Amino acid sequence: MENPSTARIALKWGVIASVVVIIYTVVLYMTSLHKNPTLGYISFVFLLGAIVFAIKEYKTLNNNFLSFGEGLGVGTLTSAVTGLISSIFSFVYIMFIDTTIPQQIADMQREQLESRGMTAEQVEQAMEMASKFASPGLIFIFGVLGYIFFGFIWSLIVSAIFKKDKPEMNF
Repeated sequence: MENPSTARIALKWGVIASVVVIIYTVVLYMTSLHKNPTLGYISFVFLLGAIVFAIKEYKTLNNNFLSFGEGLGVGTLTSAVTGLISSIFSFVYIMFIDTTIPQQIADMQREQLESRGMTAEQVEQAMEMASKFASPGLIFIFGVLGYIFFGFIWSLIVSAIFKKDKPEMNF
């Protein structure tokens, strides 16, 4: 029996996770809760769920066997798909649907810096530096890389939990 398709499973669960993340993101934007950075990390919980389901499906289709490397591969590929689709959505949303979001985030950052007691000059320097990293293109790249990084970490953990090697054949 041949191994199940890693790409097919990762694509399936990556798309499902992306849809959930996109719906969650739209809700955050519509309720102005996107300004709370803690709520943004919940997307990585959705990613964890997709990784668990992808690895479980792979294991089931592979006669209930899963090597650590197979699990890591399925999970990381699922993360890459999720990151790519979600980041494309975020890019399109920020560039074409609600173009005020970058300014809202900059205003929020300015308020945070001023509340820390920084001088006007220090605030301006910090804002200038932050603006270099706030371009939609860099946000897209950091989004994809962030999902892959966190997905890799989640995949390490989930693969270690679900790992079940095939028994060696003795002659």
